[in-house]
Amino acid sequence: MSAITPPATARGWYAAASYGALGLPLAFVALPLYLQLPHHYATVAGVPLGALGAVLLAARAGDALIDPWLGRLADRGFARGGSAAWRLAAAGALLLALVFPLLWWPPTGKAALAWLGLGLIACMPAASLVGLVHQAWGTRRGGTAAERATIAASREGFALAGVLCASALPLLGGPMATSVALALGLALGLAALTRSPAPVVMGDTAMPAPKRTPDPGPNATAGAAVPIITGLAADAPPSPWAIAAFRRLLGIHLLNGTAAAVPATLLPFFVADRLQLPGSQPFFLLAYFCAAALGLPLWLRLVPHIGLARAWRLGMVASVLAFAATLMLGSGDGRGFTAICLASGLALGADLALPAALLTGVIRDAGLGQRGEGACLGWWACASKLNLALAAGLALPLLDLAGYQAGSRAPAALQSLAIAYGLLPCLLKLAAAGWLLRAERHHPRWSQSA
Repeated sequence: MSAITPPATARGWYAAASYGALGLPLAFVALPLYLQLPHHYATVAGVPLGALGAVLLAARAGDALIDPWLGRLADRGFARGGSAAWRLAAAGALLLALVFPLLWWPPTGKAALAWLGLGLIACMPAASLVGLVHQAWGTRRGGTAAERATIAASREGFALAGVLCASALPLLGGPMATSVALALGLALGLAALTRSPAPVVMGDTAMPAPKRTPDPGPNATAGAAVPIITGLAADAPPSPWAIAAFRRLLGIHLLNGTAAAVPATLLPFFVADRLQLPGSQPFFLLAYFCAAALGLPLWLRLVPHIGLARAWRLGMVASVLAFAATLMLGSGDGRGFTAICLASGLALGADLALPAALLTGVIRDAGLGQRGEGACLGWWACASKLNLALAAGLALPLLDLAGYQAGSRAPAALQSLAIAYGLLPCLLKLAAAGWLLRAERHHPRWSQSA
C-alpha cells in the first residue's frame, strides 16, 4: 500500500478531502451511539433511567480509560509505517460494522441492559481506535495555526455531513439502513485515507518544534539544562501529563465538552416532553448541524486575525448567549427552539476545529512529533468519552431522583429537565471560557495567529 504515504507537501482540496472523508462514518456512528441509543432503550426496551444511566456511565467510562492505551497502540502502528497504522484502523472498522447493528435489536426485560453493555464494550473501543488513527494521521501534518485549523476543519466538515445523515437516516430507513450505510462509509473512508499525506515526521517548516527542557531538580547542577526531548533523539517520549500545556488544554476540553454532552444526552427528552414536539427532533438536529457547517469557515477565517485560543473563547461565549434562552421555552415553542439551534450551531463551529488545532500545536511545541502524538490523542479521546459518561451517568439519575421520567408531564419534573438541559451547560461553558483565558497567560502562543 505504497499510496498511503505520499509527500507531506501534497496539500490542497484533494488531500484535505482524502483525509477528512473517514470523519463522515465516524460521526455517523457517534450520533446514534451517544444521542439516540439511550432514548431507544428507555422507550422501546423500557429500561428505567437510573439503571440506563448506570450502564452508560460504566460502559463509557471503561471505554474512556482504554483510550490512552489505544493511543499508544496507534503510535506503534505509525512507527511501523503508514500501512500498519491503516491496517489497525481497518480492523477496528470491521469490528464496528459487525457489532453496531446488534445494538438496535435488544432482548426484552433485564437482559436488555446486559445486551446494551456488551454491545457498547465492543463498539466503542473499535470506533475509538479508528478515530485515534484518523486524528493522528492529520496531526502529523503539522503546519501553521491556520493550516492546522484547516486540517481539523476538513475532518470536522465531513463529520458534520455524517451527523446530518445520522440525524435523518435512522428515522427514515431504520436501523438496518443505518448499519449498511455505516459499513459502506467506513469502507470508502478507509480507501480515501490511502490517498492522504501521512508524513513520517510531524514537522513545520515555518516554525520547527523547539527543544524542551524541564525545571532543574533539587540535585541538578546550577545552570545545567537537561533536555527531555531533542527532536527525535530521546529514547522515549515523556508522558503527556509531564507537559503543562497539555494538562491545561485537556482540562479545558473536559469542562467544555461536558457542557456540550449534557444537552446532547437530554435532547430527545427535552424535545419530546418539554417542547412536546417529538416528531420534530430530526428537523432541530438538521438546523443545528447545518448551522455548524456554515459557521465552520467563519471561525477559520478568524484564526489568522485573533489566534486559535481567542477564537475558541469567543465561540464559547457566543454559545452561552444563544443557549441560555432554552430556559424560557415551553410546550409548542418550536420556532424559538429552531432559532436557538441555528444560533448555537453557528457557535459550535469553534468547538469543532479550534481545540484540535490547539492540541496539534501543543504536541508540536513539546517535540512529540512522530512518536508521542498517539498517547496525547488517546488521553484527549479519553476526556471526550468522560464528558459523555458523566453526562449520562449523572444527568439521567439526577433527573430520576427529581421525579422526571420519559413521557412525564408534571410541571416540577419538566422544570428540572429544563434546568438540567439549559442552565447547567451554560455554567460549565462559562467556566471553561474563564479557564482558557487564564491558560492563555501561561501559553501566549495559543493566541498567536501564525
